[in-house]
Amino acid sequence: MRKLILLFSLFLAPAFTYKESQKTKQNFCSNNTSHKRLKRDWIWNQMHIKEEIDTPLPHHVGKITSSISNSNAKYIIEGEYANTIFKVEENSGDIYAFERLDREKKPEYELTALIIDRRNNQSLEPPSKFIIKVYDINDNAPVFEQKVFNGSVPEMSPVGTSVTKVKAEDADDPTVAGHATVTYQVIKGDEYFTVDDSGVIFTTRADLDRENQSTYEIIVKAKDAPGFSGDSSTATVIITLIDINDNFPVFKHPSFHFRVPENVSVGGEVGRVKVEDIDEPQHRNTKYSFVKGDYRDTFEIVANPFTNEGIIRPKKPLDFEKVAEYRFDIEATDPTVDLRYFKSGGSRSISTVTIEVTDVDEPPVFTQLPYKFKVRENDAEIKTLGSVWAHDPDIAKRKIRFSRRRASPNGDYIRVSDSGIIQLPKPLDREFSSSYNITVAAQEILEDGRLSDRESHAQVHVIVSDENDNAPELIYPEEPRVCENAAPGKVIIRISATDKDEISPRDFFKYSLATEDSNFSLVVNHDNTANITVKYGQFNRELAKIHYLPVIISDNGDPELSSTNTLVISVCKCNEKGEFTFCEERAKQVGVSIQALVAIFICIFTIIVFFAVIVLLILLRKRHKKDLSGLGRNVAEIHEQLVTYDEEGGGEMDTTSYDVSVLNSVRKNGVKPEAVPSPYSQVQKPPGNPASSAGEMEMMIEVKKDEADNDRDLLPYDTLHIYGYEGAESIAESLSSLGSGSSDSDIDYDFLNDWGPRFKMLAELYGSEQNEDFVY
Repeated sequence: MRKLILLFSLFLAPAFTYKESQKTKQNFCSNNTSHKRLKRDWIWNQMHIKEEIDTPLPHHVGKITSSISNSNAKYIIEGEYANTIFKVEENSGDIYAFERLDREKKPEYELTALIIDRRNNQSLEPPSKFIIKVYDINDNAPVFEQKVFNGSVPEMSPVGTSVTKVKAEDADDPTVAGHATVTYQVIKGDEYFTVDDSGVIFTTRADLDRENQSTYEIIVKAKDAPGFSGDSSTATVIITLIDINDNFPVFKHPSFHFRVPENVSVGGEVGRVKVEDIDEPQHRNTKYSFVKGDYRDTFEIVANPFTNEGIIRPKKPLDFEKVAEYRFDIEATDPTVDLRYFKSGGSRSISTVTIEVTDVDEPPVFTQLPYKFKVRENDAEIKTLGSVWAHDPDIAKRKIRFSRRRASPNGDYIRVSDSGIIQLPKPLDREFSSSYNITVAAQEILEDGRLSDRESHAQVHVIVSDENDNAPELIYPEEPRVCENAAPGKVIIRISATDKDEISPRDFFKYSLATEDSNFSLVVNHDNTANITVKYGQFNRELAKIHYLPVIISDNGDPELSSTNTLVISVCKCNEKGEFTFCEERAKQVGVSIQALVAIFICIFTIIVFFAVIVLLILLRKRHKKDLSGLGRNVAEIHEQLVTYDEEGGGEMDTTSYDVSVLNSVRKNGVKPEAVPSPYSQVQKPPGNPASSAGEMEMMIEVKKDEADNDRDLLPYDTLHIYGYEGAESIAESLSSLGSGSSDSDIDYDFLNDWGPRFKMLAELYGSEQNEDFVY
């Protein structure tokens, strides 16, 4: 009631103020009419008007009044909303609103009041600004910032746990009591949640279980303060319960049965047991354990982090022949469950697991892995090292056959018999390899005699013990040199040795010189080395620039072995500081191994044989062609060949251009030409002795050989192929022009002119006058 009275007094305050000012003005004027003119001034302050007035327009706002008394005075207003929303009565100064005002749009208006002389529009007083305030009425309901709010709270939270906050705004004037005050109320879901005056939502129950209901949708109403008739609005709040780990896993089945072959690998999967955990995945941390059974050392159960399943894996090999079935109980628990929400009295989650092992054909099993044997090197008496053994683990108990698969080093150094005996075909050399390794395979022999496809392997290591069978060898350092004026005792070089045999730290080498008759001495050190020093000094480079010093090195083995090594020491010129200034270059020895020499000889021999075969084939082919050409030609063909011979006499090349064997073959075969009159004179060859012709041939060959052997300017080829002798038995005699110019024969060669154009060159050569000069 007090608030209503206060509001009414605010509405009436401008009127009372105006009346009091009028009275004061009248009294002032009546009491001071005789005084001087006072300063004029506006006698009003500010104006007020209520919003949303439902009476007919215009609405009276207030009145502006000036202290000036002038019948020609005129009131006007200026400003943004002057003469539009607000207008003034120019005589009385009353201001009216011609529109209904909304405080929520504009709470106040600023205008300027002026009083002018209507006759000349001159200002009678300075302009004055005033404000028209719009009084608020409770005409707006609270409005939520959003229609839907979201919140979350962990499940099983205690009563009074904050969930979220809602907020609504009232557009009314907050300075007016009760107009902008907002209160909240849960009108749906109030049995689970409540809200305070600030908009914070709280829980009202402590048993909110996400597994029963995960989300709640409540409705909150916002309204003005109690006692006011303002409207209200509502908003929806969706509350999600956050999961906590408050539930234990439970097996989906009371028992599980699996079948697995006995050859399942260690760590392989036997089967999976499944549990159900109603918590969210991030809170599922199932652990599996054995409750009853003696097979913890045989199996393990590992939880899959993605599916929460329990994977059963063997920790050691299974054997059907030993254990055909496993049975045990397992329990599923979650150690991360929040014990504050643990429901006491809950049953334990236990399940029985049965694993049935099935029989498979397994490969043989070796009794020992790996096998190791020791043998002395170069021991020809040892033929057998031992044996390997494997058995069939199945019920069939088949026989086993052994074989070698791999060897290191590769070679036939170690053999394995079918029964598994390790044999040595030849003595082993430790210097070649100190250990020999082979892989032995074991296979079952089937009933039909075939070998099974399944096999197992075992490694066999043979260690070769060392025997002292190698003499020590000198480690050749840099080339030893000595100054020709070196003083006695000067160390030339330090030498050391190596031995292919095993050397213990206590063993040492013995060094000595093969002869003491030299200008060198040997001093043994105590670190398995020795120094070569100058014995007398003053070497003579004129007598020997290089000295060969044999050094004997022996080991400390049983038996003791030694070797002689030669040091090549150069005598050099030196300066006063003992620095080498000049040394002869020694010819480097290039050694070739016996294997390389054998390979080179084999290659050379192969090449020689290859070329010999080719030459033989060529000669046989030429001889075959020659025989065929001589036997298959008739007289006409022979004559034609004589006619077509148009060479000018190539000397030694006549033997390749003309085949005389054809003529010989004609005579030997008894073929006689027909009696055709010859167009040219016949030249008769004087009879001779065939034996004498053979002697002439032999003599000619010997002469040619001597010429070729003694003439250094000839090319290196066989001159036996370059002779121009056609033989004494040719019926055509020699057609060569060799020696024709100096012949003393009285034969007239004019008949060559009758032989035709093909013998024109011979006719010119042999038919010319003897005093005619030839120019070559």
